[in-house]
Amino acid sequence: MDNFDIYKLKKAGLSNKHILNILHHVKSTKEKLSLRNLAIISECRNPAIFIENYRQLDEDVMRKEFKQFPSFSILDDIYPLELSQIYNPPVLLFYQGDLDLLQQTKLAVVGSRDCSKVGLQAVQKVISELGNETVIVSGLARGIDTSAHMSALKNGGKTIAIIGTGLDIYYPKSNQKLQKYIGQHHLVLTEYGPGEQPLKFHFPERNRIIAGLSRAVLVAEAKLRSGSLITCERAMEEGRDVFAIPGSILDGRSDGCHHLIQEGAKLVYTGADVLSELQYTV
Repeated sequence: MDNFDIYKLKKAGLSNKHILNILHHVKSTKEKLSLRNLAIISECRNPAIFIENYRQLDEDVMRKEFKQFPSFSILDDIYPLELSQIYNPPVLLFYQGDLDLLQQTKLAVVGSRDCSKVGLQAVQKVISELGNETVIVSGLARGIDTSAHMSALKNGGKTIAIIGTGLDIYYPKSNQKLQKYIGQHHLVLTEYGPGEQPLKFHFPERNRIIAGLSRAVLVAEAKLRSGSLITCERAMEEGRDVFAIPGSILDGRSDGCHHLIQEGAKLVYTGADVLSELQYTV
């Protein structure tokens, strides 16, 4: 089964988990499977609908679509080991840029889209103090994500953007130039194919990749109920280090960070704090 076969399964409506079931079976048995057997092994809820969707796919159109961007799958040697070990690892990733960055030490940075000026400055400070010892991974969203990517670039470092759309879609539109630049000079990754729009459920799914790809996660200005907090909790479940920048106790912007510190995350306020922890856990 090659990457295009995996893409067809996705286009026919199988979820990432369903395709993982198929790949695990194919890898262990080496057998070629009929459409019906694929549906049964995948454990999808309605095999008949999957089979009908698969049969209606226009393979020529799909192949043209698929070839717009290079990709790698969980079956390829380039696939990062740390990502393959998380719960529900993405089966297929499209990319633009330098895959060599996947082999370097990576620090994820997450936080609020609706952040304060102080939050932005805190992220910029910590990243500038890292001395480009790590590749900065974030989600290219407004706020903390954008600040993390820009701080890495301004300091001459490297960055990876994990997006929740196809590579030909720019979200938010205000980051179009930034996404293009990172794709040309650094690395942009997504599990969504060309043309896929920024649907709401894409972003929690994207967050597991941000955390899973990285050695540790740094969070700034996360509210108690936020995607950033969920990302950090998943990272802790996966055995990743979580570093939290404390904030004001008055406005609620950093309540999630404070909760994480209570749960065992490391309180940090300098780049040296982060580096000492990373070096200790090498």
